[in-house]
Amino acid sequence: MSVPMLDLVAQHRSLEAELGQAVAAVLTEQHFILGPRVAEFEAALATYCKVSRALGVSSGTDAILVSLMALDVQSGDKVITTPYTFFATAGSIARLGAVPVFVDIDPRTFNIDPELTEGAVTPRTKGILPVHLFGQMAEMAPIMDIATSRGLWVVEDAAQAIGAEVDGKRAGSVGAVGCFSFFPSKNLGCFGDGGAVTTCDEELGERLEMMRNHGARPKYHHRLIGGNFRLDALQAAVLLVKLPHLDSWTEARQRNAARYRRLFAEAGLTALVSSDADQCPSLSDCHVVLPAEAPRRRHVYNQFVIRARQRDELMAHLRANGIGCEVYYPLPLHLQPCFAYLGYKAGDFPEAEAAARETLALPIYPELTEEQQERVVAVIADFYGVA
Repeated sequence: MSVPMLDLVAQHRSLEAELGQAVAAVLTEQHFILGPRVAEFEAALATYCKVSRALGVSSGTDAILVSLMALDVQSGDKVITTPYTFFATAGSIARLGAVPVFVDIDPRTFNIDPELTEGAVTPRTKGILPVHLFGQMAEMAPIMDIATSRGLWVVEDAAQAIGAEVDGKRAGSVGAVGCFSFFPSKNLGCFGDGGAVTTCDEELGERLEMMRNHGARPKYHHRLIGGNFRLDALQAAVLLVKLPHLDSWTEARQRNAARYRRLFAEAGLTALVSSDADQCPSLSDCHVVLPAEAPRRRHVYNQFVIRARQRDELMAHLRANGIGCEVYYPLPLHLQPCFAYLGYKAGDFPEAEAAARETLALPIYPELTEEQQERVVAVIADFYGVA
């Protein structure tokens, strides 16, 4: 039995007729950029994320970029973020001439470590950009405390965490701005690139709305220098069909995560991460360490990421047996060649570097069957020679 890393065909099959009708309606209307479909989706998304404003933009990357632009990030400004994330997080900071300042991660959740964040603040620091990685929100309360006490803003990179919560607050509703991606592989994916920004600050929302459309209001009158960051109506129509299903898909992902925990335990392969332990279990004590689900969280499992002994060899074994898997991320950002000018070196962020060496994402999509999960765990048990 082969098990793909992601099966978008299965999801599409269940919604094919409704999606076809939604796309056909846009083709009939011939209104492709922004417009009523986008406005309808923005209203639905704002309600879902528990914010006052949601604005569709062209991608998750552009969501971060326009947010930083709207917050007037300038050349030489410093923005604190994590080195263990997708490139767009720090890349968007650097594109504006600002300086990414990296802080190591909590090894249990893979998110930025709040205890290390305050020490990274300097007079040139303008804000903090935490990432809600793999579907679980960062520890936002202490991050917001640091920001408030130092006069900083917080932008949430929630690209992998739509619907995630901490202390009952949704991703994208805590900081000044939340940034989302609707890349097809995300929990809520469109038919190409798409994204959104969310905010509860009306003035900032107005600024974001102008800046996603070249800073214009009214048309051809430019109050600000923005960009072409608009969401198109076809993507909004697709997202309007999918959004009502998001919670049921999240529940399926959560069930699959719970099933993995049971199957790994039954196979004698694993150690669980305790969210209140002093440190993660060591791979010298077990074959696989399963992801932590921190307290007071709603984890939406955009990915199910394990730590694995002999990670690269295990990945090759899984792929040779038809099991999809993926490494997020094999080289942390502080070691990327394009950021060499920042002066970081190997060993500066040991937890991020360990995660890059040890982690492996397994299939977790909603349509994954119990038989498929049993197959995944059986192939892993075979690799480690566990009966």
